[in-house]
Amino acid sequence: MSQVRFKISMSLDGFVAGPRQSVEDPLGVGGTRLHEWVFPLAAFRSMHGFAGEGVVNESNAVVEASIANIGATVMGRHMFGGHPGKWDAANPWTGWWGSNPPFHHPVFVVTHHPRAPLTLEGGTTFTFVTDGIESALAQARRAAGAKDVSLAGGAHVAREFLKAGLVDEMEINLVPTLLGSGERLFDGTGEDLHGLELIRTVAMPNVTHLKFARRSSGRP
Repeated sequence: MSQVRFKISMSLDGFVAGPRQSVEDPLGVGGTRLHEWVFPLAAFRSMHGFAGEGVVNESNAVVEASIANIGATVMGRHMFGGHPGKWDAANPWTGWWGSNPPFHHPVFVVTHHPRAPLTLEGGTTFTFVTDGIESALAQARRAAGAKDVSLAGGAHVAREFLKAGLVDEMEINLVPTLLGSGERLFDGTGEDLHGLELIRTVAMPNVTHLKFARRSSGRP
């Protein structure tokens, strides 16, 4: 069966987004600092179609591994973005990524509000799932076939997957910055890692990559 692989960047004080998230400031105040380590990397630049070769280092290898063998993605409504509540049919939100999102495979968005699938360039189709994370995961696994499923976040849907024991791998990119407030990843998830254990640490000056996995998954 395909593995569920979750990755996210987090501040030293445990926040994965800053305060006051909005359409104008989707990562919240200060939230962009959580991702500055990845912007110069060759893997990130290639995935987003940016010009130039980019930086190749140990962090780049971590990013390359995180996107390898992914056949589908699950994300929450907040990560897909847009206004809260029902979708605006007159001015439909199409995501943060423009007409050619970087996924290039099926993406399943967990939401309370139904919407027809959204097909964009490059092989990305967003399917909006209103009957919970188990349904979203089942659909993603069917779409992924022999490949794995990426759990992209945000924090709310990630917590649901963690509490349900559905995450096989978790990559925490720990960034040496403090946000002070915002959205914490592990709020309400209990005092254990739900079957995950630390199996690898890669320390760089601007980020430390912590990889967790289930030993039964057979992952290195």
